[in-house]
Amino acid sequence: MRKSIGKALVASKTQAPHFYLQIEVNGAPLAALRKELNSKLANLPPEHGGTKFSVNDLTLKAAAEAVRRVPAINRSWEGDSIKQHPNVHLAFGVAIDDGLVTPVIRAAETKGLREIGAEAKVLIKKARSKKLTPNEMSGSTLTVTNLGMFGISDFYGIINPNNAAILSIGATIKKPVVNENDEIVVGQVMKIGLSGDHRTIDGAVGAKYLQALKEILESPSIMLV
Repeated sequence: MRKSIGKALVASKTQAPHFYLQIEVNGAPLAALRKELNSKLANLPPEHGGTKFSVNDLTLKAAAEAVRRVPAINRSWEGDSIKQHPNVHLAFGVAIDDGLVTPVIRAAETKGLREIGAEAKVLIKKARSKKLTPNEMSGSTLTVTNLGMFGISDFYGIINPNNAAILSIGATIKKPVVNENDEIVVGQVMKIGLSGDHRTIDGAVGAKYLQALKEILESPSIMLV
């Protein structure tokens, strides 16, 4: 597995000219929405709609939703052409004992939060039991990797081969911020990094995508409609 990971990522890092962007997001609205949803749904049985959402579920949904606003991010380098994909096949990183795998949620932009959360849980379980099929790990058009659960505040991933970009989601950290009244208050800051393939997209596309993602994460209820 390490040989396979090494081969793919060395090829990506040496062939794709990476550029890097980062944006800070107010994580308080997302945390509040997650708390509200889980307080109402986590204790219900599944047949009554019971479920529990992780930060990863919410960021996956937001990442897919932001592509609707900036579809140019959903492209791939084909060697002598650039392909624009009509659907967001969203890969996400899952750490396992001997490496990292990236299962794919197909047509993620067509799926609601509940559906994305349920599918992600199934794929994570299969990944950790080493039951993912090759088809479940191929064909991605955009990748999200999240190290926030380990307390990592900011980082940059290596682009999945042929994707135009990979998102890196950091932990939500409490820190002093200046509010709209120029007052210093305690804020909840989430940093999101983007590594882009300069052959496929330019910095402006990556910046517009991060802006769209920030708007969605800071008003996360729009993901529910």
